[in-house]
Amino acid sequence: MDKRFLEAGEVVGTHGIQGEVKILPWADGPEFLLGFKTLYLNGKPYAVRSSRVHKTCVLARLEGVDTPEQATLLRKQVVTVDRTGVKLPDGAVFIADLIGCRALDDDGNEFGKITDVLTMPSSDVYVVKGEKTYMIPAVKAFVREVNVAEGFVRLHLIEGMATDEN
Repeated sequence: MDKRFLEAGEVVGTHGIQGEVKILPWADGPEFLLGFKTLYLNGKPYAVRSSRVHKTCVLARLEGVDTPEQATLLRKQVVTVDRTGVKLPDGAVFIADLIGCRALDDDGNEFGKITDVLTMPSSDVYVVKGEKTYMIPAVKAFVREVNVAEGFVRLHLIEGMATDEN
């Protein structure tokens, strides 16, 4: 467990007349944010009075934010969460924990590090940078092992995954 606080979304607007904030989540779905009793904006904790899913976003009433004007001041702020106590499904990891992991091929040779994870409609894609840049779909056919505790991901490479970029 590297980082205790993880970026989980952004305040993109307000909703209604009671000072609700509209949060665009950066997780698999907006439901993930509903389980938190406290959200952090610029490091400041805000107790969550209530929250609900609205389309692809979360509408939240935060302690001390009672008017649309107060909510407007929070626009464009990154929402972070305390990962302590978060139970992920088996096999799931936080993207933040993958960034920086060594990328190993089938033989255990390191060919780069994961620098980004792109969220695509069909699956996530690991961006691995080494001598070349690789774009590797995060699916069983290519992901052999994920070991965040040891700091590596073992990946199966095929032709066409490497780009000409360094």
